[in-house]
Amino acid sequence: METLSKICRIRELLEPEKRAGRRVGLVPTMGALHEGHRALIRACRQKSDVAVVSIFVNPTQFGPSEDYARYPRALEKDLELCRAEGVDLVFAPEAQEMYPKGFATRVRVEGLSEKLCGAFRPGHFDGVATVVLKLFEIVSPDFALFGEKDFQQFVILQRMVKDLNLPVTLEALETVREKDGLALSSRNAYLTPQERHLATGILLALQAGRACFEHGTKDPDVLVALVRKTLLESGIETLDYVTLIEPETLETPIQAYPGCRMMVAARVGRARLIDNVRL
Repeated sequence: METLSKICRIRELLEPEKRAGRRVGLVPTMGALHEGHRALIRACRQKSDVAVVSIFVNPTQFGPSEDYARYPRALEKDLELCRAEGVDLVFAPEAQEMYPKGFATRVRVEGLSEKLCGAFRPGHFDGVATVVLKLFEIVSPDFALFGEKDFQQFVILQRMVKDLNLPVTLEALETVREKDGLALSSRNAYLTPQERHLATGILLALQAGRACFEHGTKDPDVLVALVRKTLLESGIETLDYVTLIEPETLETPIQAYPGCRMMVAARVGRARLIDNVRL
């Protein structure tokens, strides 16, 4: 496994692989790798001839009062995990490599980036789209893997790829969870043991909404009200949103149907946690 920090160097190493027709897969990450990332890396390894993992805490997707400075960073442990999983190349650039002096370009996916998390984190998805587009241009992968926990992000990136005719296929893997159901996230490290236990109520509330749908309820307002009530009763009182959305538009459907997503963003202690389930 090689670890690279320069754009020119990773392009240099990947060029002969592409000329030889070898299939390149990419797993974009911000590091602090956990079992969810491991699942993505294993899937990438199985589907590709060359597995690439990027590790970059992207400053442009953090707001001025957000946790960029304290976001978990553990590069050596991340490299150990990548090495153990058979990753071929790790791209771990510095911020100035990705955003040199004078950098002035932002990518925005209109109509999707302002909703849900975008309403609470202005500019966040512009930063995500910008850095992912840069990674696609640098690595030129045949496919890239993401987790369904960040469902809105995946929908936005799919739209970007379609609109810009990018020659890359995006795949989403099911959310990986702890044994108690909490969706794996690097920000789980912010939780105290008591908060960690409290946060398990998120999945329980989402499952209650799905069970209600499976028993015949199709009214989005009723389903959302049940999930919200269940969250509040579990002790999770700070909610950014609870909503039911269509998977392509992120709009609330007139009636719930199989494939819709129940979405939650909640704040537990210092951590902002997101999760979703498919109806």
